[in-house]
Amino acid sequence: MDQATRRRLAEGLARAMQAEVDGHHFYRLAAQSTPDPKGREVFEQLAREEHDHFDFLKAQQRAILETGQPDAHAHLGSQAALEGPSPIFSEGFRARIKEAHFEMTALSVAIQLEESSFKFYDAQAAKAKGPAVKAFFRQLADWERRHHAALQRQHEAYKEEYWHASGFSPF
Repeated sequence: MDQATRRRLAEGLARAMQAEVDGHHFYRLAAQSTPDPKGREVFEQLAREEHDHFDFLKAQQRAILETGQPDAHAHLGSQAALEGPSPIFSEGFRARIKEAHFEMTALSVAIQLEESSFKFYDAQAAKAKGPAVKAFFRQLADWERRHHAALQRQHEAYKEEYWHASGFSPF
């Protein structure tokens, strides 16, 4: 990989690292702000995952700049199992849905963050030179896509109920 390609890839990785830092801080704020115990735990896990992504990207950036190749030993860490119809919040969340303004907003913002991330990683994978670089960008895109799907599923599970309880109807 020539120096210009290394620099361009390193710059893309730097943008990705900033997005992961932003996501980490957002999820930490969400964890600190929700009274829902499961929500707090899940947002803390998501914050840790964003931090792990940052570390992974930093290792890749260093390796690209130094050797022109990705770091095959860098790993993303473990991913939260965000399964079921309510992957973020506990069932007790429903009892206070009328006051869940922060949580519903946090879900909306997180959905946008994760969508932006997986689209960015998909684009980086599409223009990457070499199978190893494509593979790590695809891995990140798939990871963020799973976050997005869980957040979207959670938002859809409570959206209508939240709107009704809050006296809001967009139609």
